[in-house]
Amino acid sequence: MKKYKCPTCDYIYDPALGDPEADIAPGTAFEDLPEEWTCPDCGEAKEEFEAIE
Repeated sequence: MKKYKCPTCDYIYDPALGDPEADIAPGTAFEDLPEEWTCPDCGEAKEEFEAIE
C-alpha cells in the first residue's frame, strides 16, 4: 500500500501503522480513511495529501 505525505507539515500516513489517535486500524489504506480524516499533526485535509513512493 502506498504512503501519503501531508504537504503542510510532511507527516507521512503509513497504512501499515494506521492512525491510532483517530482509531484508524493498522492495515487501513489511505483510500479507505473517512473523508473527514485530517492530518493528526497539523489538521490538513485528506484531499491535500500526496502519494509518495
